[in-house]
Amino acid sequence: MTTVLALGGNALIRAGDKGTAAEQAARLRETAEALGPLLRGDVVITHGNGPQVGSELLRQERAAEDVPPLPLYLAVAQTQALIGALIETELGPSADRPIACLLTHVVVAADDPAFERPTKPIGPFYSSEQAQSLERERGWKLVEEHGRGWRRAVPSPTPLEVVEVEQVRALIAAGTIPVACGGGGIPVVRKDGRLSGVDAVIDKDRASAVLAAALGAERLVILTDVHAVMRSFGTPAEEEIRELTTEQAETVLPDLAEGSMRPKVEAAIAMARSGGEAIITALDRVEDALAGRAGTRIHN
Repeated sequence: MTTVLALGGNALIRAGDKGTAAEQAARLRETAEALGPLLRGDVVITHGNGPQVGSELLRQERAAEDVPPLPLYLAVAQTQALIGALIETELGPSADRPIACLLTHVVVAADDPAFERPTKPIGPFYSSEQAQSLERERGWKLVEEHGRGWRRAVPSPTPLEVVEVEQVRALIAAGTIPVACGGGGIPVVRKDGRLSGVDAVIDKDRASAVLAAALGAERLVILTDVHAVMRSFGTPAEEEIRELTTEQAETVLPDLAEGSMRPKVEAAIAMARSGGEAIITALDRVEDALAGRAGTRIHN
């Protein structure tokens, strides 16, 4: 069985962390222990990059008088390499086989409506007062995440194609664990026979589902910071949903947060409709989720 394993942000940075390289390496060592058997099968690792790309943009902003800032799509490329390097060194001993980071481009449509409606949260959390100031001073759009604060929102176009899918396939065949589609992939459009970068951040779970379908993977495991998809989230009546068909999952989408859980469920639905299954769970529940005792499984 081939599994695409989508690591959430808490695999590298958790609440209270400053986000130093040493902290992120330590978090990945903890992640390696939790993943266990998954790293010893045929697996492709994908990952988010929200905090890292937010930090990179902040560095560029503060150094703009001395060093020309880079566009957002190249900041995504930078963080793919940064996080990929950490994953290679910290997860490698647990996998007991090579891990290789592959810089990955993902094609989107130039006329995707997301460019007119930014929804993808990136970077650090801000208070309500800070968010209002940033909207006035920088023209950013900021969105609230339940109980956590406000974050900058950028366009998140729909991923259509993973450019380097054959290279990912070759790495798997060679007995290597590929790290691909970091941060959702470097967003590009096809124009006059060339690939051109665009300023956006592709949702890593949606990109992971596209990659999984192209590879013919049987399973997509989406790791996040909650144990399962929740019904009535944030209310006294909230409860974990253990299993959903794709039709049932469609009915819960309107109640899910657009910038967090909704794209995970949408990715899971896409995976199930491509012939596999998807599991959404927390890092510390992986073993139970694979056995059907935790998390949310979505299938046809």
